[in-house]
Amino acid sequence: MTGSGRTGSGQIGSLRRRLLVGALVMIVTALVMAGLAIGLILAHFVRGQVDSRLDAQIFSLVSVLEPGPSLRLARNFDAPPFDRPGSGWYWQVRRGAALLGSGSLAGGGLTLPPIPEPDDDRPRPGEGTGPRGEPLILRILALPDGTVVAASAPRAALYGPLRAAALALAASFVVLGLFLAAASVLQVRLGLRPLDRLRQELEAVRTGQRERVPDPQPAEVRPLAAEINALLDQNAAQLAQARTHVANLAHGLKTPLATLSLALSEPGRDPDGRLSQLVARLDRGVRHHLRRARSAALTGATRIRTELAGPVADLASALERLHAEKGARVACAIPPGLAVACDRQDLDEMLGNLIDNACTWSIGAVRVSAEGSGSDVVVAIEDDGPGLGPEALAAVAQRGRRLDETVPGHGFGLAITTELAELYGGGLDLDRSEMGGLRARLRLPA
Repeated sequence: MTGSGRTGSGQIGSLRRRLLVGALVMIVTALVMAGLAIGLILAHFVRGQVDSRLDAQIFSLVSVLEPGPSLRLARNFDAPPFDRPGSGWYWQVRRGAALLGSGSLAGGGLTLPPIPEPDDDRPRPGEGTGPRGEPLILRILALPDGTVVAASAPRAALYGPLRAAALALAASFVVLGLFLAAASVLQVRLGLRPLDRLRQELEAVRTGQRERVPDPQPAEVRPLAAEINALLDQNAAQLAQARTHVANLAHGLKTPLATLSLALSEPGRDPDGRLSQLVARLDRGVRHHLRRARSAALTGATRIRTELAGPVADLASALERLHAEKGARVACAIPPGLAVACDRQDLDEMLGNLIDNACTWSIGAVRVSAEGSGSDVVVAIEDDGPGLGPEALAAVAQRGRRLDETVPGHGFGLAITTELAELYGGGLDLDRSEMGGLRARLRLPA
């Protein structure tokens, strides 16, 4: 895929890389195996040609051997290349101590392997050396009367043609391998094009250019497109429900506050103006949270990305100085790159409340850690203080009750943190920490 949909060909999880590496491995394996098979066939063919020539020489020698006790040939048999000294093309006939050889031997002799017992009229293969110690390819025929006829060829007669053929074959395989690699690249690009098109269609859905992914898709991609459309329909229904709840909340809170403000504006109802100021503060708070909830419902908080390590480190440093009189130390264990779909200011407010609460009630040690959990990130803030009793923990679990109102002296700001976390689709859980105090687990979307 191209553009923003490119996941990076250098990444281990890339489909393009997997397909290309798999194709290249198979191409190289097939070419190597084909090269070995063709090489064996060529070696067998060339060896057969050399053996046929040597066998023909042996049978010709046998045909011109004169009968009788003496070892003689009926005629001269030094035809090329058996007439060139040192050529490696030799023949030799031995019977007892009598020895005949080709002119190419120049008076020397062949060093033969153990002579097989006469079996049939077919020469046997062998390996030997010439008069100069050069390695030779041999064909040996043992006759029933004890005569041994041998003919040899230099190893270059076998390996020379094989080397030339191997070079030509290697060049052909390189060209073929390049062509197959290019074909694999083209095939992968064409095969992954529907995924690139699907990415572009999803981008169009995200940016509001279309509402759904088009139904016409390749058979392999069609189930994925159907699941995406089902998810889009479900999200649309949930967003519509959220907008309805926000509208109902706005009507249920803003109208009574407006009525109360009008009633307090009458002469004598609020002489010092304190009630009016309190109503105004309530109205601003309600409007602020309604705007935030409406924004989360309409646009979705998952489009915001804030890394955890920086805000946690900043808050830990600031709160350590704030609680320096008790020597509170905040240990941070945040994996690098771990991020949440949350506004930085809201994240600071939530973490600030929790870390400050931990520093307030701790003996001196506070620990902040985070880990991914499916589609969420869980931030754990723990302290070594007295913690909360079972009644206090049960009260926090009751939706809509503020901990600082039901359990005096514990959890100041926890209700605000819970409200903010729920606006982002997360939550806050409290339990006992292994350090002995309270553990607050803040769950936010990744």
